[in-house]
This record gives sequence, C-alpha cells and structure tokens, in this order.
Amino acid sequence: MDKLKMHSPDFTQQNIDKLLALFPNCKTEKQDVSGELSTGVDFDLLKQELSKNIVEGPQERYQLNWPGKKEALLTANAPIAKTLRPCREESVNFDTTENLFIEGDNLDALKLLQETYLGKVKMIYIDPPYNTGKDFIYADNFAESSEEFLQNSGQKDEEGNRLVANTESNGRFHSDWLSMMYSRLKLARNLLTDDGVIFISIDDNELANLRNVGDNVFGMSNFIGIISVENNPKGRKNSAFISVSSEYCVIYAKSKKHASFKENIPKKSSDMTLDKDGKFVHNSGKRVLVGENDFNNIVEKTDSDKNYSVYYKEEGRKLILKKEVYGFVDNSLLND
Repeated sequence: MDKLKMHSPDFTQQNIDKLLALFPNCKTEKQDVSGELSTGVDFDLLKQELSKNIVEGPQERYQLNWPGKKEALLTANAPIAKTLRPCREESVNFDTTENLFIEGDNLDALKLLQETYLGKVKMIYIDPPYNTGKDFIYADNFAESSEEFLQNSGQKDEEGNRLVANTESNGRFHSDWLSMMYSRLKLARNLLTDDGVIFISIDDNELANLRNVGDNVFGMSNFIGIISVENNPKGRKNSAFISVSSEYCVIYAKSKKHASFKENIPKKSSDMTLDKDGKFVHNSGKRVLVGENDFNNIVEKTDSDKNYSVYYKEEGRKLILKKEVYGFVDNSLLND
C-alpha cells in the first residue's frame, strides 16, 4: 500500500525544473548558509538567453569554480591532530618490510604523509568514486549510503517517505565530488617528486570535471593524456542508449619537462616462448617484442625508437605495432 505524502508540492522547484528543461545550460549548483547544495538557475545567463543584446553582468573569465571550492582548499591546508598507529599483530615482517599499508580516511592519510614523503613519491595511482548517482554520497571525510543520506539530510521522514522530488539526482552534485577530489589532489601533488606522475581512474560521469580540476591543480601544461581502458568488451547491459565498454585513466605530471616514461625493452629469447611458427611470443601467444629476428639486433637502449610492441591478430594474419607506457595496453587492438 502506497504511503500518503505528508507535504504540499514545491511549486518553486517545479518552476525551476521547467526553466531548466528549456535552458539546461542555465543550471547551476548553489549553497545556502548551512552549506547545503541545491539546484538553481543562473539568472544572468537566463537573461542573456532571453535577450537580443549583451546583458551586463559579472565579469567573464576562464576559470573553474563551484560552491565549496574555497572550503575544499581550506580543508586541504588545515592541520589535523592525528597520527598513524602501527598494527604489529596484523603485519608481516613489520621490522624489515619496505612496504606500507595505511587504512583510514584518505584525506587524513594524505595529510599525515606530507612531512615524511613530501616530494618523494615517483608515481601515484588513485581510483576515486565515480559519482554514478547509485552508490555513495560524497563529503569531505565520509561516504554514506543513499538511504542514510536521505534520512540525515531530511529528504525522508522516519517512516521512509520521501520529502522532496527527484532525490536520486538532487543528493548528488558535481560540486560535492569536485570538493572531494580537489583537496585530495592538492595533497597528492605535494607528495610527487619533480618527475613524478599521477594516474587517476574515472568513468564518463566525471571525466570532463576531472580534466578541469586536474588542470587546476597540476596545470594544463602538465597534462599527459587519457588512456581508454576497455574493461567490458560486450558493453554494460544497463546502458540506456549505448553499451559502454570503456573507462579511462587520466595522467598528469607534476612537471612535464622533468617526467619521462620508459618504452618497452625487448627481452632475450630465453625469456620468451616459441609459437608453432617458430616466433618468439609471450605465453599469451599474442604479444611479440621486436628486437630478435633476422634483421634486427636486440635493442639495449631504453630510449631507442625501436622499442615497440607488436600484436599478432591470427584472423587475417595481421601485425599491429604499438608503443606502450608502463604496460598499459589498448585492448581494443586485440579484440577486433
């Protein structure tokens, strides 16, 4: 049996939704005095949409801004009164290991690493929440389930009745996600060496915003590239229009002029296996390293232009040459 709604319609929000249906580019996110985010209308931009002349308004400038950006910067810079506590009973070779595993809130962990590892980390890989609108609500120091968020934010009463419309989207804002990423990327950049690089996994929900916030933190000149990672060749069945088969890995350098990647170094024949045609291949049977054949000597220099990986496609007997970065492979070359 359906429960009765215990509140009248929010006509203001209905009017906002109607305006945004006509002018989706005027949608904005605003923050009230309590810090709560809500969907709003950029009235300056709306005036321009409805005018045949240039409308006077705030000075235009190229920048990335969102509600909570200053607070995120303050959060990143603020000290914390915490410390790391060793867990000897859960550790392996505690006194001799060269590995460190930290469990806890990642913002706190990044802050605690600043003094000891400042400017000493060569490579960072992070796999942040993707902001899909189906898993977590983001905040500076916690993530909670959708149901918990609806209760804590007053969007559901004690009996589980929804108190606002369209809660599946209203509770998840780009601004929250950007604030969460901004403070952590700022701290991660501090840890990188001058030639250090960072790899960030993401899907298409926040790819554009990740590029923007990455440019803001690392500088556009230090953007290296985006790797398309095919993780589901058949595509996701829950996609409404297209079957999405890829996610992405965004790469930035702390200083692009100092950073460098090694190309693949061909291996000796003793490290390879022979296929039925007598050619050197990896155990997978698909990857061959150039360098040992009748017309090429083994390549010894890591900066050689000959450090290519060759992929053999059995159907049609085709060879595809591909340069690689730290072993990241475009799997689409193998699954045509």
